[in-house]
Amino acid sequence: MTERTAVVTGGAGGLGGAVTEILRDAGWRVVAPVRAGAMARLPAGVTGIEADLGVPEDVAAAVALAAAEPGAPLRAVVNLVGGFAMGGRVHETPVDDFEAMLRLNLRPTYLVTAAALPHLVAAGGGSVVCVSSRAAVAPFAGAAGYITAKAAVLAFANAVAVEYRKDGVRANTVLPSVIDTPLNRRQQPDADHTRWVTPAEIARVIAFLAGDESAPTSGATIPVYGRA
Repeated sequence: MTERTAVVTGGAGGLGGAVTEILRDAGWRVVAPVRAGAMARLPAGVTGIEADLGVPEDVAAAVALAAAEPGAPLRAVVNLVGGFAMGGRVHETPVDDFEAMLRLNLRPTYLVTAAALPHLVAAGGGSVVCVSSRAAVAPFAGAAGYITAKAAVLAFANAVAVEYRKDGVRANTVLPSVIDTPLNRRQQPDADHTRWVTPAEIARVIAFLAGDESAPTSGATIPVYGRA
């Protein structure tokens, strides 16, 4: 029987598949809340539950499932859900578009982490891993909403690290550059894809941060840039 559970958001995506597989193969019980219709894309051996992670009730149900095995307490939360959108400069960006990036990138991270923290504390500690972006620390023009949202994810993880340190809960953030996924390749067909970071490379870093090997590390910001 596995001895620990991880809840992984975005588990049906390109990065999510790599993360759920590496945790599963390391002996974790992995629970992945996904949108309706995405259950079939989860790797074998991963427990899925349909959920809209912007809805508190759905989040509560997903976290309850993750914490439902007494022999495998919830010990890790991996926040992968997010999205990207380009636009104009700040004065050309409608506030609704700006706020949409916050809802997509920050709200699920907050809701899932907040729901899971009491279980992590009760289990004697654990790990929260958030995925921000290189753009949070190296901005570029035309994506103020996305950049702000990813910077907020980073700040939120650091706040969790400070608030829950005495409870044995650590929080760290991964900052990828452009991820080499089929969607990104379709959107940027002329880019030098050899310089992008692969999902497998990021997943290995996330798995380390989720596990006991990283126990002394909290409040860290880890760049995973590939050769970009």
